[in-house]
Amino acid sequence: MELAQLIVGGIAQGCVYGLIALGFVLIYKATEMVNFAQGDMMMLGAFMALTFIGGLGLNYWLGFLLACLAMAVFGYLLDALVLRRIIGQPQFAIVILTISMGFLFRFAAGFIWGQETQGFDTPFTNRILNANGLIVPYESLSMIFGTIVLAILLYLFFNFTKLGNAMQASSQNQLAAYYMGIPVKRINSLIWALSAVVATIAGVLLSPVSLVEPSMGFLGIKAFAAAVVGGFGSLIGTVLGGLIVGVSETLAGRFLPPGFKEIVAYLIMLVVLLIRPQGLFSTMQRKKV
Repeated sequence: MELAQLIVGGIAQGCVYGLIALGFVLIYKATEMVNFAQGDMMMLGAFMALTFIGGLGLNYWLGFLLACLAMAVFGYLLDALVLRRIIGQPQFAIVILTISMGFLFRFAAGFIWGQETQGFDTPFTNRILNANGLIVPYESLSMIFGTIVLAILLYLFFNFTKLGNAMQASSQNQLAAYYMGIPVKRINSLIWALSAVVATIAGVLLSPVSLVEPSMGFLGIKAFAAAVVGGFGSLIGTVLGGLIVGVSETLAGRFLPPGFKEIVAYLIMLVVLLIRPQGLFSTMQRKKV
């Protein structure tokens, strides 16, 4: 029973890693750019929800929606006004820029909302499910089911909508997409907006467990490891990579010596890079252009 309890907790944590990692992959597939500020965008999304729900006293679901919309606008403008200017520059410059943005986002969050840990009420707070002795907090269930719902919605969006098909075409061959009449620059900005929304969902789902504070964005480093493990070419593989990292981390915290929990994600990433550099599930990608 203890093992089952640990696995459920690891799956919930892995879902958060997977959601953050989805943002990495969405942007990389579209622009071949790695956004090392993705975790900090999750943090900003959580703070936006804190403002709407905890500060303004709005309904949880309305505040959740407004936080997603606000971060979508932020992500779109971030690409349109800043990141679009460095397209074509060396990858090193892009990496440094996104890392610098992460520092700026953390500073801004600390300046606006303060450095102390904060939280807000959710429909899942202090509620548990007892399944024949298996105790599962509703917060964990919300992470798991939230990830499942979002994965289904993204699948439907990318496969059955015109905009989703345009995003896939742009991500796989921008030049061909341009010749087909697809506004590639606008599509890239929309992908940044979508990535910001996914990060916000991860932040809001995580907030009842870790609470909200500027340094929560450092989870993005472990989410990057999950993206590498799953493979940057596969959205579904990325989520599975997050589950592998989350479960392994939880089990390591229980059965391995102190300290291993904090490094197990990077150990798994190292092993995967050595034996399968493209990621465990990269074969799921299929080019359409």
